[in-house]
Amino acid sequence: DHTPRLTRLGTQEWTRARARVREAVSIVATDLVRLYAARQLLPGHAFSPDGEWERELEASFPHEETEDQLEAIAAVRADMQSPQPMDRIICGDVGFGKTEVAVRAAFRAVADGYQAAVLVPTTVLAQQHERTFRERLAAFPVRIEVLSRFRTNAEAREVMAGLRSGDIDIVIGTHRLLQPGIEFHNLGLVVIDEEQRFGVAHKEQLKRLRLEVDMLTLSATPIPRTLHMALTGIRDMSSIDTPPEGRQPIQTYVAEWDEVMVREALLREIERGGQVYVVHNRVHTIDEFAVLLKRVMERFADSEFDVLVCTTIIESGIDIANVNTLIVDRADRLGLAQLYQLRGRVGRGANQAYAYLLHPKDRALSEVAQQRLSTIFEATELGAGYQVALRDLEIRGAGNLLGSEQSGQIATVGFDLYTQMLADAVQSMRAAREGREPETKPERASTVDLPVSAYIPEPYIEEIEGRLALYQRIAALGTRAEAEALAAETADRFGAPPDPLHNLFALVHIKLAAVEAGIASVRVDGHGEVVLTAAEERPFSTRSLPRLPAGVRVGRTQLRVARGELGDRWLEAIEALTRLLAGTTAASEPVARVSA
Repeated sequence: DHTPRLTRLGTQEWTRARARVREAVSIVATDLVRLYAARQLLPGHAFSPDGEWERELEASFPHEETEDQLEAIAAVRADMQSPQPMDRIICGDVGFGKTEVAVRAAFRAVADGYQAAVLVPTTVLAQQHERTFRERLAAFPVRIEVLSRFRTNAEAREVMAGLRSGDIDIVIGTHRLLQPGIEFHNLGLVVIDEEQRFGVAHKEQLKRLRLEVDMLTLSATPIPRTLHMALTGIRDMSSIDTPPEGRQPIQTYVAEWDEVMVREALLREIERGGQVYVVHNRVHTIDEFAVLLKRVMERFADSEFDVLVCTTIIESGIDIANVNTLIVDRADRLGLAQLYQLRGRVGRGANQAYAYLLHPKDRALSEVAQQRLSTIFEATELGAGYQVALRDLEIRGAGNLLGSEQSGQIATVGFDLYTQMLADAVQSMRAAREGREPETKPERASTVDLPVSAYIPEPYIEEIEGRLALYQRIAALGTRAEAEALAAETADRFGAPPDPLHNLFALVHIKLAAVEAGIASVRVDGHGEVVLTAAEERPFSTRSLPRLPAGVRVGRTQLRVARGELGDRWLEAIEALTRLLAGTTAASEPVARVSA
């Protein structure tokens, strides 16, 4: 909401700011590690290995499991057989097979004499999961019930009684499962679908459950993946990134509302025997559909009619393979994650799917709406959810995701660095508790200050977002191989790099080599000499140095060479010299003009 406060280069202000944030981060990390330790100490139930029934269930799966899906299933199986309570997240795009992982986990719990609860944010998603679970477990003696607002009070009381007595094996429900009065006979597993859509009070109850029973979280929206992976560092995670066989990218159109185009889209889908979602997120104009919504959803799923006019209620978990055209009215009013989830409701089968994201004619869109629609239009490849979430974070900002006491710390050093520091703190504390040395990462402390123009020219990449994204990737480079791969990728996408960008990659190569060689700074002084200054803890030793080219003068802490000695390709010569000091270049390799 305001211009960020910048730190002046060459001062200690940034160092002090990082120290303050590191101290605050350690407090948060302590709480997270305490939760992790509590989960490790509390005795859970070690489920027995899979039996014949599980093998029959696996054989009945109508699709070919992807490699990612099989890895996730194996990880969940191992967690459930461990005596510690499971707390695993299964992350993957819409329709990539997360629900099957949950079905098999729930069946494993039931086969061992325990109950399983599946918690979902909406009644529509509860119905969808009920249909899936009943179809998959129809051949087995498993009782499945639903608890949501679609149930009458009498039906709800009957379900609650069945949970207390143990007659119900699997219950699928909305937040009603978290209300007082819900008692389980022998709860062993809780599956949470789209955890981020539950409120703070509900999440507090879920935190307590994590200390008692196995927890499995399904996340189609990638933002929680980033938060859980980078912030907590204590929850196990599996990713399903491979699309199912035969899945095609959804053809996406962003356009002004046009009745002719809408009519053609509807007729094309109906003529090929498919169905259509029309999203109109204005409840007061579709009141006549509200009372019939439950029956409509059921009849629509049974292909009794062709077009469903609905609100964004369909965005979570609806899986109807015959619906392959989506028309969204006033798409400019919807959030980026919402648009991505809505688009994921079509294209669930082998047929080509189409999504029309429409906005009013003759009305200017806000800058944010333009950014959202542009992002969703560009992110059409399968599995693009992670990129969409990152872009959403750029557009909306990190907000107050970590609570008011931490939002100031995020503003001080930025979201990326904060999450990195928090992950490092958690990792160090976990290592200390477990009596092992933490994995240390080398500080990229070398400073490279050379008189060259090194930047990404605007004509080369016109969009500022694209230039910033490339700057971020360049800043994150950790090895020479990564730098070379990024340079090749950039040239392939945008063409041959101009001189300033070529220089920028050259400086990155020099810095990476300097870090490895223990060189604190590389600069050109006022006399035109290139000066390499050793880090305090690693002074130069003439005995340990490799054979250096003529013209290079070595002191205890500095190595000097006249720039004129390095020839026209002096940046490459500095890199070769630095790599020689790091031991990554053979002494026989050319350094500057000496080898000419």
